Amino acid sequence: MKKKGIEVPPAVYRPLIGEDGNSQIKDAVLQFVLGVTSALPESVLPEFAFAGKSNVGKSSLLNALVNRKALARTSAQPGKTQTINFYRVNGAVYFVDLPGYGYASASEAVKASWGKMIERYLHEDKQLRAVFLLLDLRHAPSENDVLMYNWIIDQGLPAVLVGTKADKLKRSQLEKQKKLLRETLGAPKETPLILFSSVTKQGREELLRLVAEMAKQASVRLQ
Repeated sequence: MKKKGIEVPPAVYRPLIGEDGNSQIKDAVLQFVLGVTSALPESVLPEFAFAGKSNVGKSSLLNALVNRKALARTSAQPGKTQTINFYRVNGAVYFVDLPGYGYASASEAVKASWGKMIERYLHEDKQLRAVFLLLDLRHAPSENDVLMYNWIIDQGLPAVLVGTKADKLKRSQLEKQKKLLRETLGAPKETPLILFSSVTKQGREELLRLVAEMAKQASVRLQ
């Protein structure tokens, strides 16, 4: 079994956060595409996975993080991402885009194959440092969201909750939804919860700083 190799420029390391404390994303490129039968990439860079149901705004979030319009392709058609895509960012980390779950029109066989692919990645990948679980702030978490959160925790991985489409709600509504997300998932207060909008870029700097800190902690542990 082989992974799909993609011709990309050699990595040049740049920190995600500059000396002024602000993000500095200079380079982002799709490097690996992992299919159902693919072997896991042999990487030494920290990996941060992004999970969520179809149409939760995952591609829009990834594009906003790296200041690109179409690095991760957005689509009005749910379930468009059917592979695990590895985006190398600043030669420092990988942002890993997992297939969206809960796509009703997908066949049971396809859903099962996606589930096995995601499970294998979460269970076997050695460089995975955290999973960012995206949740649409306009709705209560679904049964699949709860299952995904528990799946992450059961694998012993740090979970970060990301409430998407924050620009669609009023401030008073946001506080109510934050409470609802935690209660429905059973997430303790120690679990980070970031409100995000790909339109206003709310939460972008906070999320990137958290990634940088987690990557730094991983580096220290390996020394």
